[in-house]
Amino acid sequence: MTEVPLLEAEGLHTYYGASHILRGVDFRIARGETVALMGRNGMGKTTLLRSMLALTPPRRGVIRVKDEIVTHAEPHAIARRGIAFVPEGRGIFPNLTVRENLVMAARRGAEGRDDWNLDRVLATFPRLAERMSHGGGKLSGGEQQMLTIGRALLTNPDLLILDEATEGLAPLVALEIWRTIRTIRDSGIATILVDKNHAATAAIADRCVVLVKGTIVFDGAPAALHADRELMLRHLGV
Repeated sequence: MTEVPLLEAEGLHTYYGASHILRGVDFRIARGETVALMGRNGMGKTTLLRSMLALTPPRRGVIRVKDEIVTHAEPHAIARRGIAFVPEGRGIFPNLTVRENLVMAARRGAEGRDDWNLDRVLATFPRLAERMSHGGGKLSGGEQQMLTIGRALLTNPDLLILDEATEGLAPLVALEIWRTIRTIRDSGIATILVDKNHAATAAIADRCVVLVKGTIVFDGAPAALHADRELMLRHLGV
């Protein structure tokens, strides 16, 4: 019997006004799987994420979470089903302290999992433990990203979606984020990664998906993608 995908999209067509961004996209991710979503800027990666999260609803197509149709659900209802989103802009509350940003999100997961608590998040990100009383807006870019990921983990998600997790970060801080993502993967949480560092995402992923002008042109193992040098050069610039 085939395992039911954790998150699945079929035939998504999403528009911004008259601009047709996603053109019949099919996407799926299984429990515990790590998928690297790749493509040049403007190819529809963030739109696909936002469509599946009901933040930018598609005009056509079907979205399922754990085989339940959620195409017309509200974003908070999808989040409650075990999906956490770390957006490109981080979305922290600058006027709240680090502690307040974290504890406001803490809850058991959709299926009762309670693997991630405040102590575990602070052990994963020791710098946050040193800044618990600091305002979110006073943190460095890397610390803000740690805060956003930590807040997402405190929802005990089945799936964590990270959009440009290391963008604009110093190399050493980015390495720390990648180490954390590996820890998250190894803990059994499914992950969708979008990042300009294609080598890093491919190294951690079970599967790579390449989007070009709102259409998937590759969906397969990282080794198969690496072997297709023409596709990588044409669509990823590497």
